[in-house]
Amino acid sequence: MEERFHRLLVAHGPALLRLAASYVSVAGDRDDLFQEIAVAIWKALPRFRGDSSERTFIFRIAHNRAISHLAKQRPSALPVEGIDVPDPGLSPETDLLRKESQDRLLAAIRQLPLEYRQVITLDLEGLSYAEMAQVAGITESNVGVRLNRARHMLRRLLEATT
Repeated sequence: MEERFHRLLVAHGPALLRLAASYVSVAGDRDDLFQEIAVAIWKALPRFRGDSSERTFIFRIAHNRAISHLAKQRPSALPVEGIDVPDPGLSPETDLLRKESQDRLLAAIRQLPLEYRQVITLDLEGLSYAEMAQVAGITESNVGVRLNRARHMLRRLLEATT
């Protein structure tokens, strides 16, 4: 089981960190949430029945843990911090522009209502409508509606910041 857990974290850890960052704005809180997610996955792994993919299973756990984390946290007035993932192939200027774009997107995602934040985050991680429906506990058509609304809201938020 330890090997399976390690394999899941290696394969999906970066995506889980991005998911955590979409729920909290401070790097320390993101890391705390990631740890909570990892512990919840560890505890739930023995109960995985294979009704869905492992990826869908861990994203469902991650979103449930993130929602619980938000419920017990007060909104923070601290500045938004992005996830630092350096790319040695980019020039410093290009890297700075990319990071600023990522920070703007992440800040806009955090402003979305929870149900829209959830589907847009899953979409950005490449989950299918069926997988998003399983994670969110809604129908695929509802995923489409929420995703369309989330994209529209994001577009407006991003246009307002330019």
